[in-house]
Amino acid sequence: MRSLRLLGNVLWYFPFFGFIDAIFAFLWGLFFTATVVGAPIGLGLMEYGKFLLAPFGHAMVSKSDLNIEQNKAWKAYSTLVMVLYFPTGLILAMLAVVQIALLFVTIIGIPMALVIAKSLGTLLNPVNKKCVSSAVADHLEKRVAQAEVGKYFPEGHSAAEEGLRDAPAKIQGG
Repeated sequence: MRSLRLLGNVLWYFPFFGFIDAIFAFLWGLFFTATVVGAPIGLGLMEYGKFLLAPFGHAMVSKSDLNIEQNKAWKAYSTLVMVLYFPTGLILAMLAVVQIALLFVTIIGIPMALVIAKSLGTLLNPVNKKCVSSAVADHLEKRVAQAEVGKYFPEGHSAAEEGLRDAPAKIQGG
């Protein structure tokens, strides 16, 4: 699995020049952060630039999913700035959709197009996003799945585990 991620990252750099996307995202983030008013957006775009440096093996997640505590004033300000950023984010997302379409023309470009498609949400809303390793993102997904199971088995996960343990016997007619 690790070698496939490495191969994906190598292909991301050459022949598809994914580092150019990373540089543009980082520069946009630097621009927004330098304006001070757009700092929440700029910080998110710089995290997106980090993601684009090695997209295979990393993921973008919300800071709230990571249980990172944030200042309430900063959160409110970030929401206000996000509303103002939306037209710019929409333009960036449309440019990304064009890039996705062009990458889908080649068979080898499909994995690269999927990376960009997966990160469209970050282009639309970069505020309070964090670039993490795939292992952390997988753990967060497992946590969400466990919460979903908890909705159906409110007395605890033991009932769900018992049902899963008994499932093969029931399927085989036991």
